[in-house]
Amino acid sequence: MLNNVVLVGRLTRDPEIRQTTSGNSVASFTLASDDSRRGPNNEKQTVFINVSIFGKQTDVVSRFTRKGSLVGITGRLIQRKYTNRAGVEVTATEIVAERIELMDPKGAGVSDAEAGYQSDRPAPAAPASQVRPEPEENGGNLDPLLEDDLPF
Repeated sequence: MLNNVVLVGRLTRDPEIRQTTSGNSVASFTLASDDSRRGPNNEKQTVFINVSIFGKQTDVVSRFTRKGSLVGITGRLIQRKYTNRAGVEVTATEIVAERIELMDPKGAGVSDAEAGYQSDRPAPAAPASQVRPEPEENGGNLDPLLEDDLPF
């Protein structure tokens, strides 16, 4: 038997971080993912999935994601049954994520400063071979060798 789920979607709210009674950390959030099928009026169908992730990856979730973050998760599907306060039996389906991938382009999500990251190295300078002179410096030509290399 195989129980494996792979989803890509956006967080609908900031992740909720808490501790279990045994001291493990858990992050919970809802993931909005588009369904490949269209609705009756050709509108996009969105599925909202509850996700939980345990252990060290909760730190990644809490530091680098927030509402609207694009993530990819791999995990397993679970179903829980419980009786609510009104005495009605409820079945809840959710994903227990085993791996999470941050898919937002760098700078689109939580900034490095907000995440507490500070680089200890300065940004590298461009190599001299990649630096082009300004057009005014050589009479308007971007590259004086370029004219000599033209076949016509």
